[in-house]
Amino acid sequence: MKATVFHKHGGPEVLSYEDIDTPSAKADQVLVKVNYVALNHLDLFVRGGIAGLKLEMPHILGSDISGEIAEVGSNVNDSLKIGQKIIIDPGISCGVCEFCIRGQESLCSSYGIIGEHYRGGYAEYISIDAKNAIPIPKESGLDMAGAAAIPLTLMTAWRMLMTRAQVRAGEDVLIIGIGGGVALAALQIAKAAGARVIVTSSSNRKLEKAYILGADMGINHTETPEYHKEVYRLTNNRGVDIVVDSVGQATWVRSMKSLRKGGKLVTCGATSGPIAETNVNLLFWKQLDILGSTMGSRDELRTALKLVWNHTIRPTVDRILPLSKAQEAHELLEKGEQMGKLVLKP
Repeated sequence: MKATVFHKHGGPEVLSYEDIDTPSAKADQVLVKVNYVALNHLDLFVRGGIAGLKLEMPHILGSDISGEIAEVGSNVNDSLKIGQKIIIDPGISCGVCEFCIRGQESLCSSYGIIGEHYRGGYAEYISIDAKNAIPIPKESGLDMAGAAAIPLTLMTAWRMLMTRAQVRAGEDVLIIGIGGGVALAALQIAKAAGARVIVTSSSNRKLEKAYILGADMGINHTETPEYHKEVYRLTNNRGVDIVVDSVGQATWVRSMKSLRKGGKLVTCGATSGPIAETNVNLLFWKQLDILGSTMGSRDELRTALKLVWNHTIRPTVDRILPLSKAQEAHELLEKGEQMGKLVLKP
């Protein structure tokens, strides 16, 4: 089969489109013909090399995958059938530890992600455990490119807002850097929960598109670099209840300053760098909560997907490129000019 792989860590130039062996389905697995695979910033980090992460080389990236079942293992029950359209739950856990038993799989000590710890979907086929296959209801009318834009970012945003920050109707939510998959999912989840949402971006074009998806207010942080002051103005000098910040180092101080007393800052990543300055005086005086969040549980993903099936949440695709153009897609993602997901088609 054709796949885009890398044999060593480095920049986009290490990605190579080549022939590799087609996997087969083991007894508890299904073989999936990949229809589309969407990019995440995680792909850039894994390609560049993450300290302590040892990979089988050549490695195949790709965590967000839609496809059709091409082969079913002998131990898989008849709920999964050849030809069935699915999306793939990208989380892999042991299933037996204290966290897995409690349904908190993303806290599992052996938790891994397809495309990061395991070979992913930048390929024509991928074999996965049957429990990671989620059938797409026919009545959802979801196209397969949009389906690939959903799983990782949706489960991440859902856990951040619904489980960790516990957003409620009437609250004010600030989302830093609208345009990426997590931020766009967070916007739609917050609106579905009844919150008022403020978003930031360096692009007025992205802000306009965010309004279409339900954002109540937008701030261009290039034109207004001290955006926390604008946040206070927009909230009658109160501050927001929740800040969603996956940018990290570049925005951390302003995100904390944007919060009301007793507010919550929730983060799932640090695209601008992991070492951020925290003003401890501000933290204790305003009695703030800083919440970390990673991926989500099997239940959280499946619960969130109900809002996709009923069209409350809509996947946003910026553009589709052939799998052979993965290097170009990585370059686009690094520039950060996309509004929505970049998607590859094998």
